[in-house]
Amino acid sequence: MLRVAVLLSGRGSNLQALIDASQGDAFPATIVRVISNVPDAQGLQRAQDAGIDTVVIDHRKFSSRTEFDEALDTALHACDAELVCLAGFMRILTQDFVEGWQDRLINIHPSLLPAFKGLDAQQQALDAGVRIAGCSVHFVRPGMDEGPIVAQAAVPVLQNDDDASLAARILRQEHVIYPLVVRLIAEGRVQVEDEQVVINVGDSSAGILLNPSLADL
Repeated sequence: MLRVAVLLSGRGSNLQALIDASQGDAFPATIVRVISNVPDAQGLQRAQDAGIDTVVIDHRKFSSRTEFDEALDTALHACDAELVCLAGFMRILTQDFVEGWQDRLINIHPSLLPAFKGLDAQQQALDAGVRIAGCSVHFVRPGMDEGPIVAQAAVPVLQNDDDASLAARILRQEHVIYPLVVRLIAEGRVQVEDEQVVINVGDSSAGILLNPSLADL
């Protein structure tokens, strides 16, 4: 069983998706600790309800990002974490921390990277007028929302969408692909070669995703 730690700052809906997946008999990973930089984050309660160890490391109590990241690193090593999942963790991690967890640190972002990095990715997509948006799970690198992409899911952008409706549609797919990526990593089917992800899977070709669909025309 791969030992997974989850870092979060908010409500923890992606944490809940990981918890639900990990409770399946065949899932090859277990969540050993949930860490939040926000003492009253809802995600902490989700973890406690599932019997998962929780730790609060309040970033406001540290004089620098380096000191905060050192405390974070200590807490992760203390639970023997093998994979760290960022799930709405609203802190920029230092280069030393990221490099220390190279290819053992993943993040989920609500856009089809490399497009629309940073905050308000859904509104960025709407402002750009794209017809297809989505989410990405990637290995973390020091640059914001950069790193080898493991999986992506696409959703249509509808004509009456606002950022909230598009975000909700994307979030449903986040809950699908994040547990999938953790499972693939736990099964040893994911490798990073020359900053590209190689996944040991069969032929999963499913044609194209078209928006608007032919059925609408």
